[in-house]
Amino acid sequence: MRAVRGAGKLASRTFFLPFQASAAEASAAKTARVQPPLTLHGYWRSSSAYRVRIALELKGVSYRQAFVDLLHGEHHEEAHRARNPSGYVPALDVDGTLLVESVAIIEWLDEAFPEPPLLPRAPLDRAHVRALAETINSGTQPLQNLWLLNHFFSADAAAKSAWGRMVIARGLTTFEALLARAASEGPFCSGPSPNLADVMLVPQIYNARRFGVDLEPFARIRRAESECAQHPAFQRAHPDVQPDAQANAKP
Repeated sequence: MRAVRGAGKLASRTFFLPFQASAAEASAAKTARVQPPLTLHGYWRSSSAYRVRIALELKGVSYRQAFVDLLHGEHHEEAHRARNPSGYVPALDVDGTLLVESVAIIEWLDEAFPEPPLLPRAPLDRAHVRALAETINSGTQPLQNLWLLNHFFSADAAAKSAWGRMVIARGLTTFEALLARAASEGPFCSGPSPNLADVMLVPQIYNARRFGVDLEPFARIRRAESECAQHPAFQRAHPDVQPDAQANAKP
């Protein structure tokens, strides 16, 4: 409650009006009341799981993690296939309901927990951010994931690295061109706050460094990534600080 003192004849009286919470406070309070228990099944260095961790941290929702060791083949085991028939990570358990595919999970989070939004309000701006996201989700990351590298290049580590560098550089070139087209003042991909484009970009840059991609040509990408690196949500989601991080894991 807040007190308001009147004027004139009512100057000596005090009226108590209901407290008016801000929209952000109201959304946070609603989230705290209705949030279901969330368990993220993932792997520390999976870029898809990394995306979902970033989104969860940006939304400020609580969740627990369960780990699926990709290097030791746990994603092929029956227990994980029951969560996701593809065998991929992540899978998000929402109070017993399993969600799969990182972008679908992130879109559910944005709908279930609207603040802060991960997509702009204007339809054309939303389409632009979705195009940036799909440049990574469809046109870059699947071409350098672990399954594809092992299937086509087997034990040829040099060939794996060369292929990874090529497809990541190609994808980032497209991403950079789309950023230039929008001419956003930043500092994030498409404005003053992080959104879905940043959520998708940062894990791909982590992969780019693993593969030795030269990032010098990508000035707008580097600006956005530098800003994200200072954001607490991105810091908490970083692979190297996850409980299952493996210091000497192979690429």
